[in-house]
Amino acid sequence: MREKVQEALNKVRPTLQKDGGDVVLIDVTDSGVVKVQLTGACRGCPMSQVTLKEGIEKFLKSEVPEISAVEAI
Repeated sequence: MREKVQEALNKVRPTLQKDGGDVVLIDVTDSGVVKVQLTGACRGCPMSQVTLKEGIEKFLKSEVPEISAVEAI
């Protein structure tokens, strides 16, 4: 599942990079929780939680249905 998640993140990454941010995959738990680290402009952005839940999490769940949640660490 980690490979599928990484492939999906690679699809969303260019959008984040256009705004000066990025996302790094840290872990995928056995229960389907994806742990990521937001970097660059995304790290301190007040909208980062919206980006995480409404953007990254929704997209990852559509690409990899086994995912239960996405968390930033």
